[in-house]
Amino acid sequence: MPTIVLVGVPGAGKTTVGKLLAKELAVEFFDSDQVIEARAGKSVSDIFTQDGEPVFRQLEHDTIVELLDSDNVVLALGGGSLGNDDTRAKVKDATAVWLVAGLAQAVDRVGMNRNRPLLLGNVRGQLADLMAAREPLYKEVATIAVDTSKLIPSEVVAEIVSELKKSDAR
Repeated sequence: MPTIVLVGVPGAGKTTVGKLLAKELAVEFFDSDQVIEARAGKSVSDIFTQDGEPVFRQLEHDTIVELLDSDNVVLALGGGSLGNDDTRAKVKDATAVWLVAGLAQAVDRVGMNRNRPLLLGNVRGQLADLMAAREPLYKEVATIAVDTSKLIPSEVVAEIVSELKKSDAR
């Protein structure tokens, strides 16, 4: 099975859904931000503040490219990772699932999470801006799009599995 990549804004449910999907498919799960944190020995937020966003984005790209070379993996990407043209091109070679979340849903899920450096301050306004800027990138890479706004994580997983089966039949 090729790698399945989950994309979407912060709060879309990529990590939660990714863990459940990997379990359902009996494959390994990775969250790119968690892998970066483990390798760097510090949080994404600390990398941003101590080393700068360009350093983080290079670590992110390198990590994602490495993980995308694996088979039988579900990979949740950081919300801004597709801003890198090379990362986006690599993701297009995988099965990309866009978890579509509404603004209110994403704000509720993200809350005042201090580990999301690009959402400090006016969370709702920042998230709305990120959504507007990133939506075209998610659309560009998405093989499958699932509206998560009225679904619980297990229902999102069922929808993804159903869509994967449909694409296998083609």
